[in-house]
Amino acid sequence: MRARVPSPFAIGLKRFMPRSLLGRTLLIMLVPLVLVQAIALQLFYGNHLGVVSRRLSSGIAGEIAYTVELLRQFQAPDDREWVLEMARRQFTLGIRMEPGAVLEPRKQVNILGPMDDDLAAALTEKFNVPFTMDWTSDPHTVLIRMQLPDGVLDVEAPRKRLAIGTVFLFVGWLVGSALFLFVIAALFMRNQVRAIRRLARSAEAFGMGRDVPAIRPEGAAEVRQAAAAFNRMQDRIRRFLAQRTEMLAGVSHDLRTPLTRLRLALAMLPRTEELRQDVAEMTADVEEMDRMIGGYLAFARGEGTEQAEPVNLATILDDVAAGARRAGAMLDLDVPPDLTLKLRADAVRRAVTNLVDNARRHARHVRLAAVAQGRSVLVTVDDDGPGIPADRRESVFRPFESGSTGGTGLGLTIARDIVRAHGGEIVLEDSPLLGGLRARIRLPV
Repeated sequence: MRARVPSPFAIGLKRFMPRSLLGRTLLIMLVPLVLVQAIALQLFYGNHLGVVSRRLSSGIAGEIAYTVELLRQFQAPDDREWVLEMARRQFTLGIRMEPGAVLEPRKQVNILGPMDDDLAAALTEKFNVPFTMDWTSDPHTVLIRMQLPDGVLDVEAPRKRLAIGTVFLFVGWLVGSALFLFVIAALFMRNQVRAIRRLARSAEAFGMGRDVPAIRPEGAAEVRQAAAAFNRMQDRIRRFLAQRTEMLAGVSHDLRTPLTRLRLALAMLPRTEELRQDVAEMTADVEEMDRMIGGYLAFARGEGTEQAEPVNLATILDDVAAGARRAGAMLDLDVPPDLTLKLRADAVRRAVTNLVDNARRHARHVRLAAVAQGRSVLVTVDDDGPGIPADRRESVFRPFESGSTGGTGLGLTIARDIVRAHGGEIVLEDSPLLGGLRARIRLPV
């Protein structure tokens, strides 16, 4: 079955989509609301505004045309003054005549709304003469200048006779209601998302081995169910770890008791020349069995009883380096003085010790280093040994997959288990410094 390749539109839309649940929920709620209001505005008020604006503009143009026709019929100065006075009184138009004047061209400035275009269309329909309109000089009137055969006619039309205020009130109501609903939805959804974020933080901290108190269920019913399920899961895991630790403590006692008797019996055997070699080999076997049991129990028990707390990683690495040098390793240490992290100190010390011991068994020179990188700390263990083939680097992390003589096959397994319990990761790669193997640990800050 062929995988469906997303379209460029889907890829672009996904890129601009909000990442958070809060942002996506608000977008889902707000976009349909705005679309519905925009459609209502266009279908109803769009048509209504156009019709009303054309009628108002036609009325103004008709009154001006009527006045111009009377001026053409009555040429006497007194009659013309009477016509202009009646136009000012009956039509509420500020109108006057400039005899012999010539109209100067003027650049038309468009304004918001269809009023200027509708008035220009109405004047063009009524008159076949040049004219200009000024909508910006006076906020209360529209200044119209029209070229007539005997001069220029100046008309001051009241702006309120052309503007439609209700549509702007309606637009304001649409925008205000959308913002109001957006704020209400944001406040409501923030409370829901806060509970989900708290659950996520608790799950992440618990997965990193930290002591997390029970979550107080709050928010929607589904979020409350998730919080209650997390609390029950946390209790079950804690009971399981406690029971396993108690069982392993008993197993450790039961297994080491016969080993102790064997040690005593070997110690009481006579040290004759015939038995000296056999006693030494059996003693070494008992010590090896004791060491193997300790490794198995440490792997099964983990470090679950230790709680994470802020510690200086540099101090831990100094202790590990000092122990390796006492064991005869040639080790270089490169660690900054302060690397404070929230860790289970004994567990991390055990993980790094396992890596260093593994390196010094196979190499002559070992280098232990740490450096802060953003919101994580990088710990590296380099050696000049033969390394591990790339196709075997993952398999050596499996339990009891020991690649060395005398090993239990649990050192790398325990190290990865501890690092992952802290929310980090460990990988094996070629060492760019010493030419052997590098174990790289990344721990979150």
